[in-house]
Order: sequence, then structure tokens, then C-alpha cells
Amino acid sequence: MLVLRSIFFALLLPGTVTLVLPYLILSRRAVPHWDLIGLPGVVAMLLGATILIWCIADFARIGRGTLAPVDPPRTLVVRGLYRYVRNPMYVGVVLVLLGESALFRSASLLLYTGIAFLIVNLFVMLYEEPTLRARFGESYEHYRRSVGRWIPRRIK
Repeated sequence: MLVLRSIFFALLLPGTVTLVLPYLILSRRAVPHWDLIGLPGVVAMLLGATILIWCIADFARIGRGTLAPVDPPRTLVVRGLYRYVRNPMYVGVVLVLLGESALFRSASLLLYTGIAFLIVNLFVMLYEEPTLRARFGESYEHYRRSVGRWIPRRIK
């Protein structure tokens, strides 16, 4: 059941942000560019998708929940990619979007990526972090002080 919920929410949430909305922005006339800019875009997309899948699996396996706010992990996930940044799933989404922007040479999609990141950052700061602080208390505070929100901190 948890696997099915994880798949459903993965298709619904990052699937909409990284597939449906970019498709609507690009329209049907978008043509991929398989060159020195487009190919690194494909690499970024694959890396971002791998990060997403890894994090979704960690949420299910370790946290016993999903990426959806209505069905969150029951325990604080601080292993896997979460050892390096607090929000690797969003990093994965941004990588996918940047890769799509490069592959399709789309300024509109690049602008969408910037706006999406701004919205996500506000969501993280105004909703997710206070919710995690209230739910997990000192263990989240320790994690927050030790691990960067978006950029890995230098290990001391």
C-alpha cells in the first residue's frame, strides 16, 4: 500500500511540476536539441530523476511515508541524500527542469524553473520547516543546524 501511495504522489506532485506543466509551456512544437547544450540537459534530467526516485524510496523505506504533505514520513529522514542537503527532492526537481530548459532551448521553461524554485523556497521556509520543527522538535533542530537547506555544508 505504501508503495502505491508513493507512486501516486510522485506522479501527482513532481510529475505535474516536471512533466505536465513543462509540456504545456513548451507546446507541441518544441524540438529537442541533441547537441553540446542539449545533451548535458539530458544528463541533468536523469540525475534529477534519480535523486527524486532515491528520496521517494527513502521516505517510504526509512520514514514510512510519502512526499505528500497529507501523508508525510512518520520519522525524520536524515540518511541517504538527506545527509547532505535538507531538500534533495526539490534539488532533483530543479535539475530536471534545468535539463528540460537546456534540451528544448526554452527561455519560458527556464523562467518557469526560477519561479518554481522561488515558490518551493517559500513553501520550505514558511510551511515545511515550521511543521518539521513542531513535529520532530530538537532532533529536527539539530538536523537543521547540521545540514544545509540547498547547498551541502563543508564537513568539519
